[in-house]
Amino acid sequence: QGRLNESGGGLVQTGDSLRLSCSASGLNFANYAMAWLRQAPGKEREFVAGISRKGRYTNYADSVKGRFTISRNNADNTAYLQMNSLQVEDTALYYCAADFSVRSNYVPGPEERTYDYWGQGTQVAVSS
Repeated sequence: QGRLNESGGGLVQTGDSLRLSCSASGLNFANYAMAWLRQAPGKEREFVAGISRKGRYTNYADSVKGRFTISRNNADNTAYLQMNSLQVEDTALYYCAADFSVRSNYVPGPEERTYDYWGQGTQVAVSS
């Protein structure tokens, strides 16, 4: 049974940076495209960023383009989300998710039904 475990969240101030990690176990990590999604208080969960199986292709929500970077290390079964220039509106519970794909150029998006595994989330809070 595959499992995803997020870490790296915390309380920071506007303009600070954080790096989130998503460690996978019990699945062949290299066969899964990965994504980060987030849910702010009182709002629906939203897509943040996605990455293809080998990391060559990425996709970002407009709200984080130029500030966030998704990456992965298949040797360590880990995906990352580097978050720079954090803003108050980035405050949310951040989830990583895994989407099995046979296509090397596939990048997951906001359609949550496609994801096979989810982590429990890591909290990010940004204060002004």
